[in-house]
Amino acid sequence: MKPHLRTLMKSAALAATALTISLATTASAQRGAPPGPPLPPAPSEAEAPQLYKVAPIPAFNPPRTGWGHPDLRGGWPIDSLGSINLQRTPAQGRRVYLTDAEYEAREKQTDRSKDAAANETKANKLGMGNWVESFAVGKRTSLLIDPPDGRLPPMTAYGRQMEKLGRSSWVNGQTYDWTTDFDNWDRCVTRGFPGSMLPFRYNNGVRIFQAPDKVIIDLEMIHDSRIIWLDGRKAPPAEVTNYMGFSRGHWEGNTLVVETTNIRRGASPLNMATIGAPPNNIVPMSKQAKVIERFTLANKDTLVYDMTYIDPEVYTAPFTTRMEIPRNDKYEFFEYACHEGDVQVRNYINSSRALRAQAKAAPPPAAPASAPAAAPAAPTRQ
Repeated sequence: MKPHLRTLMKSAALAATALTISLATTASAQRGAPPGPPLPPAPSEAEAPQLYKVAPIPAFNPPRTGWGHPDLRGGWPIDSLGSINLQRTPAQGRRVYLTDAEYEAREKQTDRSKDAAANETKANKLGMGNWVESFAVGKRTSLLIDPPDGRLPPMTAYGRQMEKLGRSSWVNGQTYDWTTDFDNWDRCVTRGFPGSMLPFRYNNGVRIFQAPDKVIIDLEMIHDSRIIWLDGRKAPPAEVTNYMGFSRGHWEGNTLVVETTNIRRGASPLNMATIGAPPNNIVPMSKQAKVIERFTLANKDTLVYDMTYIDPEVYTAPFTTRMEIPRNDKYEFFEYACHEGDVQVRNYINSSRALRAQAKAAPPPAAPASAPAAAPAAPTRQ
């Protein structure tokens, strides 16, 4: 998607990251709909323990490839998870699943989203209804399942300092003078890893291919592709890096386990346009960043994807997300012409310099007029 089109999404995406109220109320606000009636309070963990525990992955004997590996091939787009927060609201605490009332409210919001797209199509218009691929399958309160409160762990002092130095077109009031003032996604280079594996508002296509010695994950956004080697090769030296990292995998029963290191810094590992992620797209990454992924078929049409992110220089603890991804082999990828006619990086720089020059040339504000002398106090009757 071209950057000048991406700017249309910024206000909505920024608003979506500041989720501090109930899911149903938040979803309505994002679409401009009035919030619904207050939902009944959720039961406590003692009253409904099943809402507070991550359900185990069902035992399933998956189909096999011709060479005997579990067959993960197919389309696994993550658009159906786009309306699930990365992080839980503090009020949800350790609760992993929505109540029935919360789930019903979110389903109604999903229906409104679908209606918006259909209504635009009927009117021969293209607006936010068709633009946003954002639904919510299942009853999860957040993508994060660890830490138990569904919140990102605190950053280290180093992480906080590096975040302050971050540069991106998503930062309000920032100036621009060179390409280093933009993140790699602004510049159509990459969305980076592991951010590319988390839902966004559009271009959520994920497709898996397999061969005896490798698994390839094709991503619609910027058409990045990941190669996961299964042949036992070791990671290259630390100075050899790639924006998708270096991935090698092995099978543990029916689960593909992947370890990725050697991730090139420069792209935020948590993309700010994933609902509930940190703002501004400036989460830092250190050389120690490592990702452990687990791909397991829960049934022939559901892929359970667990991702653990470890970066001890930036975060005080690891964190883990889980996504139950529905199969959709009909999801199509289209051309991603991000660089074609891309003038926005230069336009941002020219505009920023022009505004600063204009402010510098402006005459200083006039001094405030002297206040008139105070009138003598009126005499008072003795």
